[in-house]
Amino acid sequence: MAATVYKEPAPLLDRENPLESMMSRFNVAAEILGLDEETYNVLKTPDKQVIVHIPVTMDNGKVRVFEGYRVIHNTILGPSKGGIRYDKNVYLDEVKALAAWMTWKCAVVDIPYGGAKGGIICDPTTMSAGEIERMTRAYTLALKDVFGPDRDIPAPDMGTGPREMAWLMDEFSKTVGMTSSAVVTGKPLVMGGSLGRTEATGRGVMVATLAALEKLGMEPTEVSAAVQGFGNVGSWASKLLFDKGLKIKAISDISGAYWNDNGINIDEAIAYKNAHGGRLEGFAGAVPMDADELLVSDVDVLVPAAVEDVITEHNAPYIKAKLIVEGANGPTAASADPIIYEKGISVVPDILANSGGVTVSYFEWVQNKQGFKWTEQMVTERADRIMTDAFEKVYAVSQKYNISLRIAAYVVAIDKVAQTYKFRGGY
Repeated sequence: MAATVYKEPAPLLDRENPLESMMSRFNVAAEILGLDEETYNVLKTPDKQVIVHIPVTMDNGKVRVFEGYRVIHNTILGPSKGGIRYDKNVYLDEVKALAAWMTWKCAVVDIPYGGAKGGIICDPTTMSAGEIERMTRAYTLALKDVFGPDRDIPAPDMGTGPREMAWLMDEFSKTVGMTSSAVVTGKPLVMGGSLGRTEATGRGVMVATLAALEKLGMEPTEVSAAVQGFGNVGSWASKLLFDKGLKIKAISDISGAYWNDNGINIDEAIAYKNAHGGRLEGFAGAVPMDADELLVSDVDVLVPAAVEDVITEHNAPYIKAKLIVEGANGPTAASADPIIYEKGISVVPDILANSGGVTVSYFEWVQNKQGFKWTEQMVTERADRIMTDAFEKVYAVSQKYNISLRIAAYVVAIDKVAQTYKFRGGY
């Protein structure tokens, strides 16, 4: 690898506000649609913001009070849907932005959900399983009047998984006096979870990448890629793209970034990670590289699948990839959009690229409602079709208005919610 050409100067808390990033794109799309003032004001404002303070008895016997959030952005299309994240950097504007993104994400793939998001300010890596369970159950109790299979349906996010969703479902079920499987998605399979859910977001990234490569006239077997983030989304996206013949030259996780000019064997990387506490550190199939350099490395496809605001106005000028497919929520700051657009880089935006997860979450909810389990083939075929149809719809709008895929995705989503709002009669 060449010497590092870029170093992100800003610490996490100095980066762009994700809510402002979301709104700047929303405003452009609203102007293209000619949205009237009433509809604009309704769609930009969250329906409900709930802040809870939950006392939890820690293992040392002391009681610690955690602050938690649940933001319901919109329920015009149906019950709100969105994950719950456990992270020490959770803050309200982030949750509001993520809730709004969920509204647009559900609308762009045409599923009958509104958007929501939740979070608790905590560091789950320093907490025992018992402490996390007590905190999860306390959070569920605090929001028992918000959650509900026809009101608001949580799911896993950063710092949470099937275990936490099982606790949430159990605690909510106690409050209503019966088993309520459909109150939450991302559950363990034995509790009504869906086949195909674990890989769903990463699979959606793969489907979106292949669809975009086809439009660009690029053969998957002749394409190289870098994937930032090797958690659930990044590892599955890497694995499925690798299986389709892409050469994955760079991957990264919390331990650092790793490069192999001849391509990384993703199966070996996943096996190593699983055998070494979920970290890539020490993986022999690649050499360490500067984590910031991964984003500007010499590859055809860049998949940011970690956290928000990693592509900024500072590093965007140095990006060499021809295609960016956003596996994470909000990985590109709004200030970077015009730079990327002027460079001619195609971007499959987060609200389209990573919507495979909420699509299969919807399938899980439907199965719970039906009391009937689908086969994995049914799940993946239907999810792939929804992702492909959504991409084609967004691509057509981008061509019609001569706009980026990102703004086109917002146009598709906002138009659907706005039309539904008017048909329902507004206020």
